[in-house]
Amino acid sequence: MRVYFHNIWISLATAFEGMSITFSHLFRKPYTVQYPDRIAVRVQDTLPYRYRGILEVDLEICTGCLACERACPIDCIRIDAKKDMQTKEMLLNRFDIDMAKCMYCGLCSEPCPTGSIHHTREFEGSDYSLESLVKRFVKVPVPAYKPKKSGEDDPAILPILERGMRYIDEFADPDDGSGA
Repeated sequence: MRVYFHNIWISLATAFEGMSITFSHLFRKPYTVQYPDRIAVRVQDTLPYRYRGILEVDLEICTGCLACERACPIDCIRIDAKKDMQTKEMLLNRFDIDMAKCMYCGLCSEPCPTGSIHHTREFEGSDYSLESLVKRFVKVPVPAYKPKKSGEDDPAILPILERGMRYIDEFADPDDGSGA
């Protein structure tokens, strides 16, 4: 019988404790913290090394190999690449990423031979509709990047290609950049 009354006492005490917290908020003046907070350091600068944010594609160095589309486990990447019979080059007609489906796993960026698809440090991608979360990177058909055999590429493409390859090397390196 003692245990029964003890359990009743504990249930009343915990209910009273919870209600006291609720009632204390009832008489406080409400306040709103505006987002983003005014902080000294940008949030992007405080993110950890190898942070996987919203996906971005550099179409200038995309080869149209479809490796990222095949690697995506939830099919959020859609690529339509066809060979132009007159010019004999691959044309990218569509490169869409549904960010509402994306789970930010990074599996799409690993098989990319040029590093054209990569995660940015951007994390604020909310929107009011699901349709607007589909990122369409191809507005008009663009020719796919074709690496030169001799190793000499277009000087305008070299900085983009170097950035993509740096991204691949950075993520393939087991050292996390901390030096430890």
